[in-house]
Amino acid sequence: MIRIVSILLLSIIAFSACQSDKQKGDTLFDKDIKVVRYDRLQYEASALNSFSALQKMNLEYPQATRLLIEDVLMIGNVSEPDINERLCAYYSDTILLQLMADAESKFKDMEPIEQGLTEAFKTLKKEIPSFPIPVVYSQVSALNQSVVVGDSLLGFSIDKYLGEDYPLYERYYYSYQRRTMNPDRILPDCLTSYLYSLYPFPWLTEYRTLFDVIMYRGKIHWVVSRLLKKSKSYESFLGYTKEEILWCRKNKKILWDWMVNQGHLWSKDPMIIRAYTHPDPSMVFKGEKIPPLIGVWMGMELTDLYMQQHPNLTIEELLSRIDFRDIRNVKF
Repeated sequence: MIRIVSILLLSIIAFSACQSDKQKGDTLFDKDIKVVRYDRLQYEASALNSFSALQKMNLEYPQATRLLIEDVLMIGNVSEPDINERLCAYYSDTILLQLMADAESKFKDMEPIEQGLTEAFKTLKKEIPSFPIPVVYSQVSALNQSVVVGDSLLGFSIDKYLGEDYPLYERYYYSYQRRTMNPDRILPDCLTSYLYSLYPFPWLTEYRTLFDVIMYRGKIHWVVSRLLKKSKSYESFLGYTKEEILWCRKNKKILWDWMVNQGHLWSKDPMIIRAYTHPDPSMVFKGEKIPPLIGVWMGMELTDLYMQQHPNLTIEELLSRIDFRDIRNVKF
């Protein structure tokens, strides 16, 4: 009898642990998104040497802990006997401890992020009834990945969004990288990363040209810009300066015609694709530097035109579509 009760209790604990960071999407549809403060458990386990916090990380949030150890930090396998000691030792570095303290101070209130995610996911759920709403949590990734996505799980690293003028960033990042490390980038980064995971790029098909890539990324960003009610400001959504906004609006027709004439749109060359989609503003056109992610911006413009031409196309159909070649002869 005692053995049966013990087994039953263990089953309940295991079930509860699995459910803590993995829930069915439908269960969150009528509720507001609440960010799980996994980062606070990390801080308590490392800075305060709290065994109970470490235990809670493993028992209540096993999937988030596995992602952190195996995919973000890459310090080993979660099943290794000494992995907890390695994890705590990793975060015991004085620089990381200060980073964690600064992140905790910066993000005391998650309400703006929770409200933004709630509105966006409820809109997506109305558009796509089967859309899985993830459990959302915040973490400290030790300046590794900004956003991680698991099975119905979405995590963002608060230590990557302390503001582009945060002193430590200047030691490890270029200026073009720091401009995306502001708190207002959390919502768009989370939503785009999650949609990328649900609607992955079809690399194993014939649709692998620059045109296909910019349309794929453009449609994802176009949807997110509308979820965040920034449909008329693609440039600000991508973090462009006023000068870069003016450049895009002034030169889009000239640039598009040049891309067509050079044969870039139908190229599968990784270097050409990277030049148009990488955040490093190093590409030069007619003696002037092109704004970073110009291909993504162009894809958003094309997606907007495409949706105007197909007014009955739903968001679900847009996200699922991979062939946009009926718009490739567009004239700006």
